[in-house]
Formats: sequence, C-alpha cells, structure tokens
Amino acid sequence: MLISYEWLKSLVPLGNLSVDEFARRMMMAGFNHESTTPAGDDYCVDLEITSNRPDCLGHIGLAREAAVIFGSTLKPPAAAPVESAAKVGESTSVAVECPQLCPRYTARVIRGVKVGPSPAWLQKRLAAIGQPTINNVVDITNYVLMETGQPLHAFDLAKLSGRKIIVREAKAGEKFEAINHKTYTLEPGMCVIADAERPVALGGVMGGADSEVFDATTEVLIESAAFDPLSIRTTARKLALRSDSSYRFERGVDVENADWVSRRCCELILEICGGELMSGAIDVAAPRKPREPITLRAAQIQRIVGIEIPADEVRRIILALGLKEAAAQSYAPPSWRRDLEREIDLIEEVARIYGYDKIPEDVGVPMAPSARTDEDRVLAKVRQVLTACGFDEALTISVVDDQLSQSFSPWSDAAPLALQMPILERADKLRRSLVPSLLKARRDNEAVGNRTIELFETAKVYLPRAGQLPQEELMLGLTAGGDGADSFFRVKGTLEAVLAALDPTARLEVRPTKQELLAAGRGVELLLNGETIGVLGEVAAAALKKFELRGKSIVAELKLGALVKAAVLVPQYAPLPAYPSIERDINLVVDETVRWSDLASAVQTCGAGLVESFALKGEPFRDEKKLGAGKKSLLVTLTLRSAERTLTNAEADDLRARIVDECAKKFGATLRA
Repeated sequence: MLISYEWLKSLVPLGNLSVDEFARRMMMAGFNHESTTPAGDDYCVDLEITSNRPDCLGHIGLAREAAVIFGSTLKPPAAAPVESAAKVGESTSVAVECPQLCPRYTARVIRGVKVGPSPAWLQKRLAAIGQPTINNVVDITNYVLMETGQPLHAFDLAKLSGRKIIVREAKAGEKFEAINHKTYTLEPGMCVIADAERPVALGGVMGGADSEVFDATTEVLIESAAFDPLSIRTTARKLALRSDSSYRFERGVDVENADWVSRRCCELILEICGGELMSGAIDVAAPRKPREPITLRAAQIQRIVGIEIPADEVRRIILALGLKEAAAQSYAPPSWRRDLEREIDLIEEVARIYGYDKIPEDVGVPMAPSARTDEDRVLAKVRQVLTACGFDEALTISVVDDQLSQSFSPWSDAAPLALQMPILERADKLRRSLVPSLLKARRDNEAVGNRTIELFETAKVYLPRAGQLPQEELMLGLTAGGDGADSFFRVKGTLEAVLAALDPTARLEVRPTKQELLAAGRGVELLLNGETIGVLGEVAAAALKKFELRGKSIVAELKLGALVKAAVLVPQYAPLPAYPSIERDINLVVDETVRWSDLASAVQTCGAGLVESFALKGEPFRDEKKLGAGKKSLLVTLTLRSAERTLTNAEADDLRARIVDECAKKFGATLRA
C-alpha cells in the first residue's frame, strides 16, 4: 500500500515525527516497511498490508492505526455535502437482482458538473502515490478510493439506457467492453452493473467504456457498493483483469461505510466540479446480522503475552482501535475490523500496539506438552531414510493439466475432479498420482543441467467418488535415474529400507502389473501383508518422449496410510551379531518367467532362519546358445549366519545344497556349469 506521508499527516497530527521513525513504528506494529521514496516535498511510503487487514488499504485506515500507535487523534474529513430540493429517485432507479453477489449498492446523482483538469493539490497527492490523473470527476473517485479504501465508480448518467441501474448476474457469453477498450466474454456468477439494455460495468472490477465520464459529461451517478469477495476474485482471475478496486473487494470492504464514502465523494465533486446534488440516496442493502461482542479477560493477556499490561492501557488500545464497550470485559468490534472475532484476536491487538519490543526475551509463557501424531512420526522417518539414500524432497502443486492427469493413474479410473478456475494455465485437474508431477520436475532439472535427479514427495492425491467428496490419500512418490536391474533394485531397496525403519519384520512383496506409463515387463505392484500399497517400475520409452525426458527413469508410488498402519513406533532393540557370517555364491539357471520375489521367498523359507540375505549380483545373463531358449542365469550371493553359534563350512554347504534342491523342485532351477 503506497501512502503519501503529507496526506496521512493531514488525517492524524504527528508533529515533527520523521518519516523513518513513522515507518519503523508502523513496522513494529505489523505493517512491514517495504520502502520510502521522496516525492517532491512529500514522501511515498510503501507498507505491506496483510490480507486480513483490508481496512488499512486506504489513508484513513492507516491514519487510524497511527493515531493508536502514537497516541494521537484521528481527524477524518467531513462528509456533509449540500443537497438540492430535487429527489434522487426522480432521476434514476436501482434494482439489485443478485443480493448474494452485491449485498449493498448506493447511488447518488449530481447534475451540472463541469468536467476538466483536477486542482494542483489533488494532482500532487495522487502523483505522490503513482496514480495518474484523468479528469476531475474520475480523479476524485480515485482520490476517495485511496483515502478510504472503498472503491467508487462514476457513470455518465445520460449514457445509461433508461437512466437506471440493474445489478445482476452476467449471462452466458455476454460481451462487455471495459474502459481499457478490451472486450471480455462473461459467464454466470459474474456480477455486472447494467442499464436497461447492456452491461455498463463489471461489478467491483472495472467500469465500461460506454458509460465513462468524459469532457462533455454534465450529469454523474456515483456508485458506492459492496460485492462478494469470492465472486470478485473468481471474475478477476478468469478474465485476467485486475484493478485497484478488485484488489480491495477481493479482501472485503466495510459494508457499513458505503454511504459515508459516497457522501465524501459527492462533497469533493461539488467543491471542485460544481453542480447540484440531488437529495437523498438510493440504498439497496441486504439484511446484516449484528456482530457478537468479544470477551477479553485480563488474566488471559498476561498468560499469553507473558507480561502484565496495565488495565488502563489495554482499555485505551481497545477503544482507540474502534471497539465499543458492550459490557464488563466485553467489546463490540467495529464494522471495518472483520478480522476481530475471538478473544485471542483482541489479545494480539493489545500486544501489537503495546509493542512486541517491550516483551523480554526470557519471559516465561506457560506451555502445554504436545505430542506428534503417528502420521507425523512416520513421515519424519520416511524423510530421514530417503534423504540418507540420496533423495531430495520435492514440493509440487496439487493441480495438473489434463495431459499429466491422464498419463498415470494407478489408483482410480474415474475422471479427475476439475477446478472451475485454473490455478495455473491449463492446470485445472486435481491430481490422482504424484508421479506425473515428479517426472515434470525431473524434466525441469534436466533442462538446467542437473545430473543427479533423485526426488521424492509426500503429498495427497484426490481420488474421485461418485456423489461424494474425493478420497484424499496421502502418498509417497519417487523418481530416480537409470535403467536396468541395478536401478530398479536400488529403488526397491530404498523402499525396503523405508519399510525396515518402520517395521524391521515387514517384508515387501511384488507381483507384475501393467501400466501404460511403465515399460512392458518392468512394472510391479508392491504388497504388504497381502494388500497392494504401491507401484514400482521403469518408465516406458513412449512416456519418456511424452515427458521430454533425456534419460531413463524409475518411478514408485506408495500409500503412506498403509505404512502408518504397519509402523512399529516403539523403539526396537536387536543385539549385534555375535557370530560370523558365511557366504556362498550360487549360479542358478531358471525359466524367464520365474520371478525374483518367489525365488527369494522360497530361499528364506528353506533357510530355517539361517539365511541373512539372498542378493542378486548384477543383471540376469541371457544367451540362447549357452542356456537355451527362454532361460536366464542368476548369480546370487547367499549370506548365512546363526544367532546362537558359529556355522561350520560343512553346515553351510549342506544348507546351500538344500536350497538348490528346493529351487529345482519349485522352479526347475539348475546349477550353471
């Protein structure tokens, strides 16, 4: 928010306070100071206004804050224009057909205005904050906007067909030419200000070219209204059309203040442009429910802030902020402070104005013990293992375009949920898998020359359900580089390490699966206790081309909910091995259809608890001349160890022989000569 320091000081006496000290104190009270720029004999001060403080998007709102902070008094301008005898209803009419989009609309009419350049003082104040000047009527509406934070609009009444205002929803496909002389196609849900024939303004966003005030205008209608923030935000984003007005309406304006702002604007027009103001105002407003008072307990202030703030100072701050005493320890918030709803809000206001710098660093604040949820503890372990394995955590957006959404969806065949308003261009589908987003991140890393791209992400996917809200499933997604068995087993081993960190006794099982994204014969489902919890595989060549990836990639996705369910979060202890291990290499020739998981399971079962590991060395060897058609050779290392004694070579050889016999019986395996 850009403010003129001289303009602000006309609203609140600050004496000889320097602009630097003003900016520092405002920053300490929650308004971050961005910059201070000289503007002639004035200063333009840029203060950050958070989205919950739309009341400070005008000079009066910030002057009110300054008055409280510096112990001064706000001096708002008068708003008592002189009215003529003629009634405003004789000149125009207003009908609001969509009160849900426009809860209040006020209109006043001034006749006999003389449009021309604005006076020097007004041009100077607008120039100080970077506002261009157009003509005196339009400049006054912009001036009052920057003064009060309430947007206004001036119509040339003679250009309104039927001399009437109709506030309604836009019709599908309706065209509207804005004052920027661009034509927009409107949709239902957008609020338009229309005359008897056509839209003349896009409510809360921008006026229309057909009714703008120009040099020959003599009769103006002044609009001061309130519009639904969500509708304004949706309209501005869909049309890519933003303005100072839409910025404020998106955050919410003070509905109660609309009439005062209208009178303030009319008073300036009469003073600068002449003319006569027709008596009264057309004010169409939906019923508003009164706000409930908020209780503020002195003991709670000390408990939360950590220091005792004098009761008189607390009361001064609360009343100076515009709240009214409703009862003992109870205050009614003003209409412009929509963010004040609970006791903690008032405590924060007291601490903010009193000064955070007055709270000692070592002040004791009572705290209640808390504990992390099981899900949080599991996520911490998952991140620890994956980062230790060389993976970097990625954060990607939850919406994707249709092409990404269709590329991989192992959990649901239902059509993805679509957003009415895309967050990014064409990204309007809630994702059903993390993998496409990670592959896109992989492509972006390749584009900037990164060689090692090992990424993981923990986030939710959204699985559609007919007639219900989507099923939100927390997932773990991974992508790693490389192809072949080594890369596949490296990623599989990483997932096994994750599972081992959660439950050392759990075993990850696999079975073949077919997914369009994955290369034929190089994709598997991951199972835990018989339940499918994930997918792992090598990305197919066609998919690599679609994602514009240069190198091959292994991807995986697991349901974190299943890992949370299986996790043993009580720390486990196992003694270090006291006896040495013995290794034996075995070179087995098996059919191409034999799966490693079945082979490993059979070996573990036959090993009677003595098989510590059964690991493949390198990739399977295939040669029809040496092995025969449909055969592969697996060179494996068998590691044996007993927890009770040292195994002898004879025992190791005997167990090796039994394992070879078992593999021969179950899989037709033979030893390669």
